[in-house]
Amino acid sequence: MTQKSFVEHVAMRVQDIQWHIRFFYEVLGMDVREIDGPADAPNQYWTLGGMQLMSTPGFTAPPSNDAGWLAHLGIMVQDLPAALQAAQAWGVNPLPQGSNWLQLPDGLAIELIQASGTSVADVLAINPRAKL
Repeated sequence: MTQKSFVEHVAMRVQDIQWHIRFFYEVLGMDVREIDGPADAPNQYWTLGGMQLMSTPGFTAPPSNDAGWLAHLGIMVQDLPAALQAAQAWGVNPLPQGSNWLQLPDGLAIELIQASGTSVADVLAINPRAKL
């Protein structure tokens, strides 16, 4: 097989886009790639690292790990203990699957996975929108 693929981004609806922007940046280091709308109240926000946050005030859904709307996101991190420590201040809930599983306020479950070597930096160095 010569074809290779990866998920370039995952789009999710969120009630409080600013909370999610800060969480993904401050806990996981996912910086801004693109913004749709004003920076202080974006309609959509894309991160380096593959998240597309879609502002949807009033959006409600059952927790992802319970209802199946999205089982969970697996996120490779450079330093798992540091990410878990940073997440504690955000009031996220631990999940029974393990200490690296967290549930965000809108119900999204995330699994933080320890990356090996420089794999996170290597992937983030790729510009998926570069013209060939």
